[in-house]
Amino acid sequence: MPRFSIIVPSHGVAGRLSLALDSVLGQSFGDFELIPVCDAPDAPAWAVAAGYTERDSRVTPVFSPPSAGLAGARNTGMRAATGAYLLFLDGDDTLAPGALTALDARLAETGEVDVLYAGHERTPWWEGEPANPAAPLFAKAPQGAFAPAEAPEITGVQLPVWSAAYRHDFLTAHALAFPTGHFTDIGFGGLVTVHAERVAVLRSVVVRHLLRRQGSRLNLPGEHHADLLEQTDLVLTRAAGRGFTGDLFAQLFAAVLKTAAHPARLPASGRRAFFRRATALYRRHRPAGFRRPAGSLGVQHRLLAAGAYTAFRALRGANRKLSAAAQRIPRPRGLRTRLYYRLQLRRRIDPHLAVYCAYWGRGYACSPAAIHAKAAELAPHIRSVFLVEPDQAHAMPPGIDHAVIGSRRAWRLLARAKYLVNNANFAEGVVKREGSVHVQTQHGTPLKKMGVDQSTYPVVAAATGSFTKLLGRVDRWDYNLSSNTHSTQMWERAFPGSYEHLEYGYPRNDVFWTATAEDVARVRRDLGVPEGKTAVLYAPTHRDHQTGFDAGLDLEAFCEAAGEDVVVLLRAHYFYDQGVRRGSGRIIDVTAHRSSEDVCLAADVLVTDYSSIMFDYANLDRPIVVYADDWDVYTETRGVYFDLMAAPPGPVARTPEELARVFADGSYDSAASRSLRNIFRARFCQFDDGRAAERVVRRVLLGEPAEAIPPVRPLAERVPAPAASTLVRS
Repeated sequence: MPRFSIIVPSHGVAGRLSLALDSVLGQSFGDFELIPVCDAPDAPAWAVAAGYTERDSRVTPVFSPPSAGLAGARNTGMRAATGAYLLFLDGDDTLAPGALTALDARLAETGEVDVLYAGHERTPWWEGEPANPAAPLFAKAPQGAFAPAEAPEITGVQLPVWSAAYRHDFLTAHALAFPTGHFTDIGFGGLVTVHAERVAVLRSVVVRHLLRRQGSRLNLPGEHHADLLEQTDLVLTRAAGRGFTGDLFAQLFAAVLKTAAHPARLPASGRRAFFRRATALYRRHRPAGFRRPAGSLGVQHRLLAAGAYTAFRALRGANRKLSAAAQRIPRPRGLRTRLYYRLQLRRRIDPHLAVYCAYWGRGYACSPAAIHAKAAELAPHIRSVFLVEPDQAHAMPPGIDHAVIGSRRAWRLLARAKYLVNNANFAEGVVKREGSVHVQTQHGTPLKKMGVDQSTYPVVAAATGSFTKLLGRVDRWDYNLSSNTHSTQMWERAFPGSYEHLEYGYPRNDVFWTATAEDVARVRRDLGVPEGKTAVLYAPTHRDHQTGFDAGLDLEAFCEAAGEDVVVLLRAHYFYDQGVRRGSGRIIDVTAHRSSEDVCLAADVLVTDYSSIMFDYANLDRPIVVYADDWDVYTETRGVYFDLMAAPPGPVARTPEELARVFADGSYDSAASRSLRNIFRARFCQFDDGRAAERVVRRVLLGEPAEAIPPVRPLAERVPAPAASTLVRS
């Protein structure tokens, strides 16, 4: 029997689940079992948990359907647990280093107790210092084990259930489980208090609880607040006749009154009914001799006991400070433009207008362009306009309606469009109007840290600017596209928001499955690839710690070493699309070419360092070589989500000599290389199957239900565009 069973529900937190599991498996005390509770075998969290199961036999995932809620997930974990003490860890929280050692040592001091309450930190998700709200309570607690009635301010329902260790036999003997419905922590905590006879406290911090950016779901408005009354009734009914004082009653009704006094939590039509039912419970369960608290809370108790809803509402209004926060005026340049945009915002939304933008106006490109093209086919009633910078207007394909960013027309379109599609973000001053639909397509699979995850890397954080403003832009998103579950999980961490993930694939990659041999030949001719040559696409990523573009490789020397049949397609990061012009007979600069997808189609082999282009190119099932001459520096300055060196899509070269060798000896396309690529593709090419743009158009522009959207074809059934390489495969 393990000393501890740690139960980790994972619904809705797959993106941070690995952090929780790592915090447990990294404990110096190893006598435990770890039980992640997942929604289903095909859920994102299951894929995360399964990876840990393969590495550590102490990890045993179990399933609980989302419909069972948090209570069902925890109860499922309890049924699977075999440890002497149970801990419940939320999937986006972590165990503090040394937590299990401290718990075990304290239990050795106190002997067996029914509950060991422990300290915890509430960590702001972004800025601010962690707080330990239990510390003032624990300072007054007895030094050894004690009965709950000796320190009622500690027991009861004030502390969260994940900040304690529960004796398994105690829970089993009293058939204690989490009550169904919302506010299950209050129900469970109250029941534990009613039955516990011997408890103790551990003053050190055991759990670090992340305060979510969106706040607690329980604080959102809705009918679910009626469950608070159900849990209160359940606990106080069980407590009746067991000699309890009024402390538990006071704690429970403090929560009830807080909800009753918060009008935003209850629908207007249900506030009086909530109050009336709370009054009935108050009268039924009020202990004999109960003394109401002093001050305003005591007045609320008196009004609740009397059922005086009108007076309670008046008191609530008198105590609430009313402040109208002025809405920020969007800041287009120029007073006239600002006034014009504000005027346009007052006009009705055009239900048949869609506005697109890619790479901050760099032209007709990426997934916005792919969605735009598919919309013309499937939703011709939608008028589509692309936004571009002034220097890109001349390069727009014929027939594509476009507007120059910053112009009055562009601001009018942004104010009135029903649909707004971007692979980056629209301008700071763009207002998210009620009824508008914003689609974030992203422009790559994240290897490097993104969004708020960049905050701990000073160089990139300084370049990013205000993370508060970034999150304001995230709050405009309604949909966020993903091409694999890794991306879904990392976007959830990097860009916390209330948007819906669309695991439809990246529309820009559709062409990798629809292009023909003739298309590949045409693109190669357009780019100037000599017939019969092997085109090696060299695409290094941007370095945040460097100024300007540095190829990082002597391309002339590489060509000489790789063989006379090799030509290099140099594709610098799009940050340098205006400033790189390098070329010779065997080096073709394709940096400024509009479509990275065309460049990929033309290439027979990809050489990159840490660019996300590798994830897109992997769809073509062509050789990929990673040139990682500064991996350690890159991970220190930029941060990454996984170790590419441990899971590459092909051979890894650390020096120019190693890179030349993998081409000279053919190992860039050996059986071992193909095996690495197959594993990489299975992980990162999940949803790209040639129909991503169609899915987006049908779901977003045509409003088709999710269940009607074409499913993703299995990877084994997809046939990518053919390569043009003349090399004999080894």
